[in-house]
Amino acid sequence: MRQNEKNPSGLSELEGKYLTFTLADEDYGLEIMKVREIIGLMEITAVPQTPPYVKGVINLRGKVIPVLDLRLRFGMPERAYDERTCIIVVEIREGDEKVHVGVVVDTVSEVLNIAGEDIEPPPGLGMHVMAGAILGMAKVKDRVKILLNIEEILKDEGWNLLAEAEPAAAEA
Repeated sequence: MRQNEKNPSGLSELEGKYLTFTLADEDYGLEIMKVREIIGLMEITAVPQTPPYVKGVINLRGKVIPVLDLRLRFGMPERAYDERTCIIVVEIREGDEKVHVGVVVDTVSEVLNIAGEDIEPPPGLGMHVMAGAILGMAKVKDRVKILLNIEEILKDEGWNLLAEAEPAAAEA
C-alpha cells in the first residue's frame, strides 16, 4: 500500500470533536478544544471605530470579552437576533497569551465526533474565503459541515488591537 492511499487527503489529524452551529442555513463546526462556553445573547456594549462585524464587548462574570458577529465576518447579510442566537466563547492564542473572544451564531446544534476519513479538503473552486479559514469539509449523514479554523478567522489587524486590550489572558 502506498503512502496516503488510505487517506489521500491527509486530513486524519483533523479527526475529533466539533461543536456544530448554523449561519444562514449552512452548517459549521469548531474544534471543541477551542470552545470555552456557550451563552445566550446578552447586552453587548459597542466599541467605537471597530469593523462592522465587531459588535463590541460583553461583561462575562467580571471579564470583558470582545464579541464579533460571524455572519458579518463572512460577508453574509445581517439578521435580527432571536431566542436561538448564541455567543460561543472561544479561546485562541495571541502570541504567548490566551485570549477569549465571543462569536455570535444563529444557533448552536450539537457536538459531533467526526472521523478523519469523513473530512475532505476545502474545494478549490475559486471560492472567495479567507486563506486558511476552512480546515476541511466534514461529511455527516447527508449534510456537509464546514470545519472552521477560528484562529485564522479572528486574525485581522483591527481585530487584534481590540483583542490585545482584553486583560483576561492571564487566567489559568
